[in-house]
This record gives sequence, structure tokens and C-alpha cells, in this order.
Amino acid sequence: MIDPRFYKKGKALTLQEVADRTGATLKSKTRKDNLVQGAAPLHLATPDDVTFLSSPKYTGELTASNALACFVTETYEAIAPPGMAVLVCDDPHLAYATIASSLVDARALWSGVSDDARIDPSAKLATGVVVAPGAVIAAGVEIGSGSIIGANAVISVGTTIGEACFIGNNVSISHSLIGDRVILHAGVCIGQDGFGFVTDKARHKKIVQLGRVIIQDDVEIGANTTVDRGAADDTVIGAGTKIDNQVHIGHNCRIGRHCLLVGQVGLAGSVTIEDFCVLGGRVAVMEHVTIGKGAQIAGASGITKDIPPGAVYAGFPAKPIGDWRREIAMVTRLGRDSRSQAKNRGKRIAKE
Repeated sequence: MIDPRFYKKGKALTLQEVADRTGATLKSKTRKDNLVQGAAPLHLATPDDVTFLSSPKYTGELTASNALACFVTETYEAIAPPGMAVLVCDDPHLAYATIASSLVDARALWSGVSDDARIDPSAKLATGVVVAPGAVIAAGVEIGSGSIIGANAVISVGTTIGEACFIGNNVSISHSLIGDRVILHAGVCIGQDGFGFVTDKARHKKIVQLGRVIIQDDVEIGANTTVDRGAADDTVIGAGTKIDNQVHIGHNCRIGRHCLLVGQVGLAGSVTIEDFCVLGGRVAVMEHVTIGKGAQIAGASGITKDIPPGAVYAGFPAKPIGDWRREIAMVTRLGRDSRSQAKNRGKRIAKE
């Protein structure tokens, strides 16, 4: 169920249009021109909604659902309740995500350029840019058409932001070049000094940070994440990469295309992450490490050396996940055996 205070329904689609847009096969006893007006999970869906089944864990919810239609794999087609339209596809979750964005829109918070924003006369704002109250846009900034600048956001001198971007409330951006369709959620800080110091016997001497941050197209960065600018080279985030809340990216890091970084990941300076990598929550990566293309790192792991392409690592220090699992199993057995031995010794002592 969509709460109309926060979301509004988009244009309704016929069942056949939904099938066509997602590549699903429509199998229905209802008319193909029945209208789908919203999207919701199985247990909340109404007779106007489309839903999806992504796991056998939820087959009970499917049989009880009131949805008009459901994306399923061929395996679960037969268990849909009578009267529910079935949309058969290989990836129900992906199909649902594809169509939900057409059926539901977030309500616009602002429109136009607020009189309470502070915009330097030399800044260039393209057609359709929205600027919320309290935002500050400095000299030489360029913002592409259709982008939204949230309340109290600060866009510093010379920054460029592409088309159709969303810059959330209280975001701070400096020394940065940002592509199209980039989303920066509330509280993100981009382009501040990296943590660079040279230590002598008496003090820590700050190293001036002379690089930039380059964020390519279709990147999304979660709330309160920080991305330091480069010390001399640039910090780069590749196209299509998605970064969760409360992640830290140190100076000179280079993150490839279509990577996933989950909450509380921390990257020290000059880390390289190649394309299509996945880092689970709270992964820590030492400086100057390279993580190869397509590698996956389990949550809470510590990366102290280069990771080969396509590898799956876990633990601290991280190692191939098969090795890590065997070590955990061995330690568990040792602990169980030692407890058993101690118990047996206690029994012998009691008898004596």
C-alpha cells in the first residue's frame, strides 16, 4: 500500500504493457487490458497492484495475496491464487523494480528556485533546475537541466553537476565533477581534504590536497557517506556504482563501474576497486590495495593485500572464503572437544 502523503501514483499500465516493458510472459484469465495502478509487496498488495515472488520462503504470502498480478518464475506459476494474473520471468525482483519506477513517484518537495537560496551570479543553472531554500551555490558552478539541489546543500566554487541529478538536503560538494543522473542522499560530503600528514619528531605536517573527485554517470551514494578528494591524483567513482550509507572513501581511491559498497565500508587512501566488485558491510581495506574485477568480500572482513579478480574472500585478515570456512569449522570442533575433555576430567576428579 502506497502512503499518498509521501508518494503519488504514476500513469496506470495495462497488464500487457507491464509484460511488454519487463519481458515477462503474461498468463492470465483476466483481460489483458486490466489496469495496474501500483506496486507493493505480497502481503500489502491490493487488487490494483503488481507484486513479486523472489524466494520460496514467501510462497505462503503469494497464496494469500490480493494482488492483481505477480511476477514469478515458471517454478511457482501454478501456486498463484485463482484470478491473479501471472507474469512469468527469469528474475521477478528485477522485473518488479523495473515496473515500480513507472507506477509510483516520490512527491516533489520543491519546485523552481527558492528566493531563500544563495546563488552566485556567475553560476550557470540549466533549464528546469530546482534549488531548495537555504542552498548555497558558489561562483563558477554549473548544474545541468532537471537537477535538484536540496535544502541547505552547499555547492562550492567550480563544481560541475550533470543533468537529472538529485543532491539531497545538507550535502556538501567541493572540488568535484559530477556526471548525469547521480543521486547523493542527505548529509553526503564530497571533495573535502583527505587525511594526509607527514610526521616528524615534533608534529604532524599537513599535506596539501590538490586533486579532485570525479563521479561518473548513474552513481548513487547513501546518506552521510564521505568521499575525500585526491591528494594529487583524483578520487574516481565509476559509472553505475552504488554506495550505501555511512561509507568512507579515502583520497586517491579509484572505484570501477557497477560496484556495490554496503554500509560502513572503509577505504584507506589509494585503494583500487575494479569493475563489478561487491564489498559487504563494515569491510575495511588498507591503503594501496587492489581488489580485482568481480571480486566479492564478505561483511566485516579486513583486506590487507591485493585480491585476485573473481575471488571471494572473508575474515580478518581476509582469505579465500573456502579456507576461512574450514578454519572456522576447525576452531569450532577444537572448542567443542576441549569442553568435552574438561567435562570428562571433572568427572574423573569427582570420582577420586
